[in-house]
Amino acid sequence: MSLSFQTLKRLSFTHSAIYTALLVAWIVPGLRGPTFVLGMAHGLGWIAMCVLSLAALRARVIPLRLGVAITVIGGIGPFVGSLEFVREERARMRSARAR
Repeated sequence: MSLSFQTLKRLSFTHSAIYTALLVAWIVPGLRGPTFVLGMAHGLGWIAMCVLSLAALRARVIPLRLGVAITVIGGIGPFVGSLEFVREERARMRSARAR
């Protein structure tokens, strides 16, 4: 598997989608069944994102700010990591246009 910025971004958005489904299943009374599976997927997904983020930081694929957003805040709000990917991608595009 290639540890690229785009791969990590896609995984982050997938993690956010799983978390959204978990919140919906938790809030809606008739959807209690999938909460365990979605909760495990969220927890294991967050652990995987932490490990991949550390590897990406070491390989200088992502900046420290993005790594912190994924690892520290991502356990309770993975949307922050996804938003940071969008912010970082826009900053990279601005930087590339400026050259």
